[in-house]
Amino acid sequence: MIQITVDGYGVVEAREGERLVLALERGGVDILHRCGGVARCTTCRVEFSAGEPEAMTQAEKDKLTEKGMQIGGAGGVRLSCQIECHHDMSLKPVQTVQNSGLEAGKAPAEAMEPEAVWV
Repeated sequence: MIQITVDGYGVVEAREGERLVLALERGGVDILHRCGGVARCTTCRVEFSAGEPEAMTQAEKDKLTEKGMQIGGAGGVRLSCQIECHHDMSLKPVQTVQNSGLEAGKAPAEAMEPEAVWV
């Protein structure tokens, strides 16, 4: 199992290839997601402190660029709906249901949506 250390929540275990947003939810993190996990918004964003994946979908890159957000690295964000779990990570969820006061949207599918084009 892959270990994801989440600020304020502890360690969440993920399955190989599982979408990060789903692993976080299953592990008790109330990560906010509003678009159903298809990279149409940025509510599921996370900040990595260790283990940030190098791979990124074109949809994630396009959405973060469109919103003028710094992509990854120190001070940058990534979309948890567009990340597959392949190794241990440490991160902080930026928006949660609790800290935003918003309700999560439709549950993301098990498979990556839209179909992943890796850049």
